[in-house]
Amino acid sequence: MLYVNENGHIYADRIKIKIFNNIEHEKMDAVNGIVVHQTSAATASSTFHSYQNKGATGAHFLIDKDGTIYQTASLFKVTWHVGRLQSRCFITKKCEPTDLKKVTELEKSWRNNDKVHEIEKVKNYPDRFPSNIDSIGIEIVGEATKTENQKQFIYEPVNDLQNDSLKWLIKELSTTLNVSMK
Repeated sequence: MLYVNENGHIYADRIKIKIFNNIEHEKMDAVNGIVVHQTSAATASSTFHSYQNKGATGAHFLIDKDGTIYQTASLFKVTWHVGRLQSRCFITKKCEPTDLKKVTELEKSWRNNDKVHEIEKVKNYPDRFPSNIDSIGIEIVGEATKTENQKQFIYEPVNDLQNDSLKWLIKELSTTLNVSMK
């Protein structure tokens, strides 16, 4: 179990505190999930640089290529790390008939992801996926590249040091914050 102080900072040998106030927003009232991302940046320092911009997106933790874990935001604050919400009921195939009708049409086109997000964000957890307001974000340093022939970005593989740190951090956070592994 991790020790979390009154500021929402963790004191553990494996975690370095490097807080960026620009990525911290309103108070987070509950934690319902842990969301893992890759940075699209080649280095931790380039991600840290972006965290200094006003209105920056960011996550609570960043795992560098050497496995170093940085806490970059308070566990008691919202960070903007989750993009547009997808429909949980549509993806899990557990929609009520009224939701299914609304979402099925919207899910057919990526252009409607803003509309799906608007429907989902007003739902309470667990009827929607965890969002910015109720999840801890973990970023893993990893560059994304796109060639002319590719339609999507390809991320560099997460290495063993990053995976070891990620597994440890998720286990500790889920225990400390009582977040289900589901």
